[in-house]
Amino acid sequence: MSQRKSAQLLQQLIFVGPMALFFVLIMVIPFLLGLYYSMTNWDGVSEHVRWLGLGNYIHIFRDDPDFRNAFWFTVRFTVCGVILTNLVGFFLAYALTKPLRTRNALRTVFFMPNMIGGLLLGFIWQFIFIRGFSAVGEATGLSFFKLPWLGDGPTAFWGTVIVFVWQYAGYLMVIYISSLNNVPHALIESAQIDGASRRQILRHIVVPLIMPAVTVCLFLAISWSFKVFELNLALTKGGPFKATESVALDIYNEAFTNNRLGLGTAKAMIFFVVVAIITSIQVRLTKKKEVEM
Repeated sequence: MSQRKSAQLLQQLIFVGPMALFFVLIMVIPFLLGLYYSMTNWDGVSEHVRWLGLGNYIHIFRDDPDFRNAFWFTVRFTVCGVILTNLVGFFLAYALTKPLRTRNALRTVFFMPNMIGGLLLGFIWQFIFIRGFSAVGEATGLSFFKLPWLGDGPTAFWGTVIVFVWQYAGYLMVIYISSLNNVPHALIESAQIDGASRRQILRHIVVPLIMPAVTVCLFLAISWSFKVFELNLALTKGGPFKATESVALDIYNEAFTNNRLGLGTAKAMIFFVVVAIITSIQVRLTKKKEVEM
């Protein structure tokens, strides 16, 4: 019996040990070091580190309006980004599960923006907003294209949301397509025979049966929205006057531009806790609404 247990332990060490070791080295140790540095005044370069305890956290909540503004922007951006990305992704998937000749080509076209990196995507849309929209506005006279898309706070916010939805809706579309294809056609046909409308079928049959996909897509969209950085940096750099600065960009500027790594790490820790709580609540709420096929 002891030899059997020893053999099982050896197998676990062989198969699980390397992964556990890399997880500790890459995730656990950096997290603990970050927790330590969040309570110091380290600038990221100096060898002298002074312990501050909760001083950085007190400073953030009491004397850091930039972080509060960045957090409020991130919350508004997350709400709009999550709702619009999931709605666009779902309705694209719903349309492209119909018997269309060009549905495979359209799926590829809508998914392609997700393959472009955030920095490159930001620079492309920066050119579109500044040069492309102004040229279209002059040619057509439409006021929509003449707006200062990246030069004013409200329009820059919605410009960032538009690019975010354009980038990630196609990815969520693929998840929704795979889930919609698993909905039993017999249920839909029975509902149609009973006289149910398309809206009733969508609301009472399709949506409840694809709730596992909704759970995944909401989780992904929330994490993407909260962690938006490359797109924010390339498109607006947090401007104008920090009106579109996300929390991730504020943490980056604090740690690597202002050389206050301890304070930036403290902000990152607060950000981590908030995102973890929100995603946990979201997963728990949507899991309760899932039904078995």
